[in-house]
Amino acid sequence: LICTIVTMSSLRVNVKWGREKFENVEVDLNASPVQFRAQLFTLTGVPPTRQKILCRGKNLRPDTWDEFPIQEGSLIMLLGTAEELVEPPAPTEQPTFLEDMTPDQISAVICSKSGLKNLGNTCYMNATLQCLKAVPELECALHNFRSTTAHPFTKENMLPLVIQQQFKLMNQPDLTESVPVMLLNAIHMTMPQFATKGEDGRLMQQDANELWLELLRRLKSLLPGTLLGVPDAKQSVVEMIFGGRYKIITKRVDECDEPPVETSEDFLQLSCFLSSGVRYLFSGLKAKMTEEITKYSDKLGCDAVYQRKSEISRLPGYLTIQIVRFYYKEREKMNAKILKDVKFPIELDVYDLCCDELKEKLLPMRAKLKLMEEKLLETAYQKSRKTQIPGDELKAEEAAVLDEEIPFSFPDDPGSNNSGLYRLRAVLTHKGRSSSSGHYVAWVLSDRGQWVKCDDDIIELVTEEEILRLSGGGDWHCAYLLLYGPKDGTTGYLHHMEEIE
Repeated sequence: LICTIVTMSSLRVNVKWGREKFENVEVDLNASPVQFRAQLFTLTGVPPTRQKILCRGKNLRPDTWDEFPIQEGSLIMLLGTAEELVEPPAPTEQPTFLEDMTPDQISAVICSKSGLKNLGNTCYMNATLQCLKAVPELECALHNFRSTTAHPFTKENMLPLVIQQQFKLMNQPDLTESVPVMLLNAIHMTMPQFATKGEDGRLMQQDANELWLELLRRLKSLLPGTLLGVPDAKQSVVEMIFGGRYKIITKRVDECDEPPVETSEDFLQLSCFLSSGVRYLFSGLKAKMTEEITKYSDKLGCDAVYQRKSEISRLPGYLTIQIVRFYYKEREKMNAKILKDVKFPIELDVYDLCCDELKEKLLPMRAKLKLMEEKLLETAYQKSRKTQIPGDELKAEEAAVLDEEIPFSFPDDPGSNNSGLYRLRAVLTHKGRSSSSGHYVAWVLSDRGQWVKCDDDIIELVTEEEILRLSGGGDWHCAYLLLYGPKDGTTGYLHHMEEIE
């Protein structure tokens, strides 16, 4: 439950814009009117340069609240037209297919993805946003989010509206880059720990994983599952598509009659710790599933050594994995980086990390996906052998396999993963020696199945081989966050919903 304390410098007003009315919009009189104009832009789409803001006949001046008669419950009139999304021109030429394009033409088509301007050490924010945009279910929920009486436009809940507006800008086909100043302001307002500045007065670099988790935690309380068309959803959107659950068994190491204790624990990401023997992602994940801890034993009346074994009892549709590369160096007072090379796969199978009950539930879909792959391999083999089967028939067989709708979630658990099989969808990398310095970049799988490097406002096409070289081992870009999503051949829980505008 979020409670907002309204003081003399913080009040709520109602905003009327044409036929629309927005109630309980929070205004911070300690901040510049520029911030209020940014709120209205996020709420209505009217750019600050087009806004005329009136209260009891008085116009709000650009840089001061002086002589503007605003008070608790005031009715604010907003005049101005919303920024129109650029409509793509009607095609004048026949469509060109990828198969007929040169490499440069293919790159130009796929790299139409919009970049984000670096506003001074904000690459951590840009990379995080580009990776989150790779989750269509999250974008759909943000698209459906509206400021209502139940969710008034306040400082606490402005974040989803700002991200929604930024995603809309990034979807404009003719916009090669956008300036995420509204998003940066919203992050600084709601999460001031990311607004720290150095001695030179410039913004400091921040940890991208900290922002990732903080954004998900805040969106968790603001995006109900009903935004994804799930009736009577008890979970939030974030819990549905990013949230997993551990089944944890804790028992004494020495043989005794003290019964083991079973508990559960929710997670938003898995962690791969880089101990000395870890060279592959899965081994790093597996190593932390069983550990020894020391805690007080009621039966013994003193501390004892326990084994804590964790197994996954609920898999999310989108699995985030942090490769724990940073640790605090006490002597230098800084977060140092582990440059170790840790290989990660394009396709990930986490079946062996699951508890027995979940493993049993995963088996039917795993068998179905395996059968689908075998059919596709058989079709490819027939093509290579140039069998007597006509080409049209082979294409029809292949299309029949690919067109079969295979959901990635359990029917009674929307947003979950029902096979334990994943496909890499995005990689967030860090280049440098410390989490508070260096440079963050997003590497995202496009809708066309091609990898795109999103380096702030520079967007370029890359190969799958280049993605696999992000495993670390030197001063090159090192994978820090991995986002795994539904395996190829499966359809999202929301694939029947209307296309995002």
